[in-house]
Amino acid sequence: MLTDLYAALRTRQQDGLYRSRPVLEGPQSPHVTIDGKNYLAFCSNDYLGLANHPALIAAVSEGARRYGVGAGASHLISGHSRAHHELETGLAQFSGFPRALLFSTGYMANLAAVTALIGRGDIVFADRLNHASLNDAALLSRAQFVRYPHLDLDALARQLAKFPARRRLVMTDAVFSMDGDRAPIADLLALCQRFDAWLLLDDAHGFGVLGDQGRGSLFLSNVHGQQYPQLIYMATLGKAAGVSGAFVAGQSAVIETLVQHGRSYGYTTATPPLLAHALLTSLQLIAQQTWRRAQLERLIERLQHGLQALPWPLMASETPIQPLLVGESQEAVRLSMALREQGIWVPAIRPPTVPLGQARLRITLSTAHSETDVDQLVRALHDLADIS
Repeated sequence: MLTDLYAALRTRQQDGLYRSRPVLEGPQSPHVTIDGKNYLAFCSNDYLGLANHPALIAAVSEGARRYGVGAGASHLISGHSRAHHELETGLAQFSGFPRALLFSTGYMANLAAVTALIGRGDIVFADRLNHASLNDAALLSRAQFVRYPHLDLDALARQLAKFPARRRLVMTDAVFSMDGDRAPIADLLALCQRFDAWLLLDDAHGFGVLGDQGRGSLFLSNVHGQQYPQLIYMATLGKAAGVSGAFVAGQSAVIETLVQHGRSYGYTTATPPLLAHALLTSLQLIAQQTWRRAQLERLIERLQHGLQALPWPLMASETPIQPLLVGESQEAVRLSMALREQGIWVPAIRPPTVPLGQARLRITLSTAHSETDVDQLVRALHDLADIS
C-alpha cells in the first residue's frame, strides 16, 4: 500500500497538482512572513482586515478571563455557554432569521444542514461549482444527487420538473469561492417556491462583505430571510468576520432539527466560548465601520483597471475574489512562483479545486491592503507578461 501511495504522490507532483503547507509567522496581514521570508500577500480571506484587530484581541482576552479557554463538552452536554447563546441570538438578528445555530466550521455546518434535513428518497440539486463541503454533504445524506451547469437556472428548472421527491433541496454558493461570481438568489428563490423545494445558501464569501451593513448576499439581493420559510442560510465567521466558526440560520423548526439530528453539531466539542465572545465585537465592527467595504470597492476597481491589458483574463467578479485565468496548471504554478521571487504571494489554484484547463491565480483583496500594494502587484504581473 505504501508503494502505491508514493507512486500516486509522485504522479500528483509531476502533474503540477502537489500542495504544500507554507508556515505563516505572525498574524494575518497584507505584509507577512512565510517560511522566514517577507511577502506582500494576496491570498487571505480576511476581507475586512479584522483578523488582527485590537478590539477583537481585547475581546478574546476578556472572553478567556470570563469563560476560560476550552468549552469542555459538546453543546448538548455542558459545553453550550452564555457566549455561544448570545452570539446565536446576535447572528439571527444580524442575518434576519428567527434563529441561528453556531458551528465550529463551515464544513461542519453544511454537513449538518444537508444530512439532518435530507435523506434516502429525497433529491439534492447542486450548482456544479459548489464548494466541496456541499458536495460531500449531499453524498453523505444518501439522497439522489443531481448537479446542474453553473448558474444555469433553465437547466435547474428542467431538473426540478423531471425529478419529484418527498423533499427536494437546491443548494448553492452565494459567492463562488474560486470564481468570485454570485448566484441569482431572488431567481433561485422564485424557482424553489414554484417547485416546492428548499434552498440552502452558502454565503461564506458574502457575509460581512456584501449587502447593507455587511449583512450578506441576501441583503444585497433585497431578500429578507423571515419572508422565505424554505430558505436555509449558512455563513462562515473566519473570513470577513476575522475569527472562526460558522452558523446556520433559518426557521425555528429547521434550527431545532439541526440541534436534534445534526451529527456534526451534537457529536463534537463546542467551539471555545472566548471566540464566540469576540465575534459579538466583530459583528459590531462589521455593521458600524462601513468604510471597510468602501475601501474594498476602491481596491477592486483599481486592480481591475490595472490588469485589463494582460494576456490572462481577469474573471468577472465584483467581490474581493479576483481570479486571473491562466489555463494550464504548470503555467499557473510558474507565474505564482515568479511572483513569489518578487516577494508577492498569490496562490495558484489547480484541479480538482477548479475544472481542468482552468487553473488560475486567485487574487484576494483586503481592506488592509493599500493602493500601493495593489499597484505593486499590477506592475509585477505586467512585467511577467512582457517576458512570457
